[in-house]
Amino acid sequence: MSHSTSSAAAGDIPVFDRIDDFRAWRREQLKQNKTVGFVPTMGALHEGHLSLVKAAKEECDSVVVSIFVNPAQFAPHEDLDQYPRTFDTDYQSLASTGACAAILLPRVSEMYPSGITLDRSQQRGTFVDVLGLSHQMEGIPRPHFFRGVATVVTKLFNIVQPERAYFGQKDAQQCVVVRNMVNDLLLPIRMRSIPTCREADGLAMSSRNRYLTPEMRKVATLLYRALGAARQSVVGSGNKERKQILEPAYGIIEEVVQQVKDQQLGFDVRLDYLSLVDVATLTELEQLEESQPAILSGAVYVGTTRLIDNILLNAEEL
Repeated sequence: MSHSTSSAAAGDIPVFDRIDDFRAWRREQLKQNKTVGFVPTMGALHEGHLSLVKAAKEECDSVVVSIFVNPAQFAPHEDLDQYPRTFDTDYQSLASTGACAAILLPRVSEMYPSGITLDRSQQRGTFVDVLGLSHQMEGIPRPHFFRGVATVVTKLFNIVQPERAYFGQKDAQQCVVVRNMVNDLLLPIRMRSIPTCREADGLAMSSRNRYLTPEMRKVATLLYRALGAARQSVVGSGNKERKQILEPAYGIIEEVVQQVKDQQLGFDVRLDYLSLVDVATLTELEQLEESQPAILSGAVYVGTTRLIDNILLNAEEL
């Protein structure tokens, strides 16, 4: 697949699959004193992604969106080959916003010049590991995930050189990891986290939602409802103990698990984890101090589809 700016008609978004070509475009933005906002994605775009693009456009002159399914954040048993690749519809979605100035569609061979294999013990080259924030919560079931995220985001930041970068709060741990990486590596980038986009019934928008059957979709809000009940136990009852805060959340999930079993719907619902952590350190909290910024989060399997979500306590942005 080869794309360039030369064939782009007026109003079309230039698509760059070669880093050198993109850098030439970026130099032009610099010459024109244009600020650049950046939204990194793996494609399969939905309204959540588009909300990031629109937020970037409000604060920056030019918005760059990257689409790259990053092999370094997949383990050998995970769904790299199955991950949806929908460039044509992604392009149309971005065009419809009127906010995207360029699309970066880099090749794996350029992103990983030393090559990349999913077997971590065989990997060669340079990787970025954000220690202390990558191996709890989402990092427990996926121990190499944030190493892959931090590595590819660093590479993309080096290519795009944005003034600001935009991430969705649905991936709360990712936001904390990237923010710390930006600070630790002294990158001249302002990181922004944008509130999660939700369906009318509260389900967090995700490219994985397309794997849910209509029956699964009916119960998929259980995690958001559970987290909401936990938040209510803090706000409404003033609970500060971890056990008291999470108890109503476990209750809702157990209830739905049992309902699905009783109705013999042909799929299982299974809790992966629930978490209550400090926003800055991602340390699991046994007690929530007064006005302490924290993240309530979790993951559930509905059938084979893993859904994640979170709610912030005493914080507006990660």
